[in-house]
Amino acid sequence: MTVIERDFGKKTRQTIRRFGELLCLDALHEANIRANPVPYLERASERIFQLERALFEAAQVVAPPEDSSPPGELVQVDKAEYERLLRCREIVEKALAEYARDEEF
Repeated sequence: MTVIERDFGKKTRQTIRRFGELLCLDALHEANIRANPVPYLERASERIFQLERALFEAAQVVAPPEDSSPPGELVQVDKAEYERLLRCREIVEKALAEYARDEEF
């Protein structure tokens, strides 16, 4: 006895639902996404551009200054805050490395 698998469009609906969730849309947009995806793809493209810009701005802040300016003021932060900032820096550097690797392909 064989079982014929049929999803009745379930994968397509899940993909559309996931796409809507990533764009922070409610369930009312699902039919519109299926009927006319171009505006939603443009919105996703704009969001990707904004995230890339934020990533590059964060990387520029993390990078040491190119000129030999004198060191700035000393600021005291607690250890937990310093470790959090170091983790943020690692995340930005990792994301930039992944972006550069993806751009090579």
